[in-house]
Amino acid sequence: GGVAVGANDLWHLGSCTKAMTATLAARLVEQGKIRWDTSVESVFPQWKDKLHDDWRATTLEQLLANRGGAPGSAPRELWIALGSREGTPQETRTWFVGELLAREPEAKAGTKFIYSNQGFTIAGAMLEAATGKSWEDLMRVELFAPLGMTSAGFGAPGSADEVDQPRGHTKKPVKPGPRADNPAAIGPAGTVHASLADWAKFANAHLEGARGEGQFLKPESWKKLHTAPAAQDYALGWGTAERSWAGGRTLSHSGSNTMWFCTLWLAPEKGEAYLVTTNTGAEVAAKACDEAVGALIAARRK
Repeated sequence: GGVAVGANDLWHLGSCTKAMTATLAARLVEQGKIRWDTSVESVFPQWKDKLHDDWRATTLEQLLANRGGAPGSAPRELWIALGSREGTPQETRTWFVGELLAREPEAKAGTKFIYSNQGFTIAGAMLEAATGKSWEDLMRVELFAPLGMTSAGFGAPGSADEVDQPRGHTKKPVKPGPRADNPAAIGPAGTVHASLADWAKFANAHLEGARGEGQFLKPESWKKLHTAPAAQDYALGWGTAERSWAGGRTLSHSGSNTMWFCTLWLAPEKGEAYLVTTNTGAEVAAKACDEAVGALIAARRK
């Protein structure tokens, strides 16, 4: 009784948004709007008396590498308050980030890896503060438009009144709306949706960049995005690993808002990208997507 998916359908990409936020940051660094070593304190002068001291020197690059000390989980009371807070995504994001930065970080910046949606949200707010534009508008202008990602947007795709796009699932389908995604405030960490073809345009830009062929960013920007700090296998929005099937280094990430799941692998030495997605976040989704990637790799080798 289900509806067959089509080539132009939209898929929620969850934390695969993180590589997009990092790429946006690279664009703005190249334009001189912000620096990789821009500190939290310097970009939020309005909070100089409110900031916890351990946040002051934390940099944009540290946050994008999950080394900024941001908490792995949002403080419960903040998360609950965020869910009911009114305002634009930028307004609620600014409030959330201000509250986070008033509290002690989970660790001192640069001391350890902590995978954190909060860290990427702070980074997104830094880009907003540096430009005076919302993260959503920056993504549209600096990423989606130049890459031709015309289907890309934010939040659960489709309308609540009709099944015009795939719907995320828990045990049952979830209608698009506030309960169908995380709060828009944490968009920089994981709210982008797009068609597979448009997501592939983003993947291909990174594949070309990793091969020294990309024109979307300068070579030094690609290197920054794709290079993990010492003793860590996470770069700026990308996991890094050596794989024999890839002939060397890979870049990868998965994403889920608990109602969708997707995974992406890039093999620069082979010039290959593998993108798999499904509209459930159930436990079986990660296993199924990994098996699908494996099957695609095997088919490519035949």
